[in-house]
Amino acid sequence: MAIFGPLAAVQNQLAGDARFAAALTYVADVLQAGSEAHARIGRIAAGVTERVELSGGAFALEQVYEPRLRPDGFFESHRKYADVQVIVAGEELMEVEDVSRLVVSQPFQAERDLVKYADTAVASVLRMRAGDLAVFFPEDGHMPSLRWREAGLVRKTVVKVPVG
Repeated sequence: MAIFGPLAAVQNQLAGDARFAAALTYVADVLQAGSEAHARIGRIAAGVTERVELSGGAFALEQVYEPRLRPDGFFESHRKYADVQVIVAGEELMEVEDVSRLVVSQPFQAERDLVKYADTAVASVLRMRAGDLAVFFPEDGHMPSLRWREAGLVRKTVVKVPVG
């Protein structure tokens, strides 16, 4: 099931999993104020996503956006990659539910590594602030990028870590 919290807590939980080594090194750099990676995300314009290649087949999608209202969101999961979603600045809500409890609304799209699910009212809600990260595995249906309190930009990176 999903792992979430500040970087140190997530690092402790994933310490024995070599698949996440490059991702966690990158995340530590991105969250370090004054680092080039942190500054790079700070320069991204709203609505833009930049891809950064990492080692071991992992890559990051650095992005800036206005979180959406709950009715505009959707549940998704991935089969080839785990998502490491990192809030660099701003805040958002994310919802998570085991895919066995969700109903597929759009079957697996291999080219996008994406399955979409019908909405549910019983998912767990994560309140994510700057410095928080959530790791979603293939069994974790998740709805990220939701407005929490006030409107405002979110600066975020999503690291895609191969799980196969």
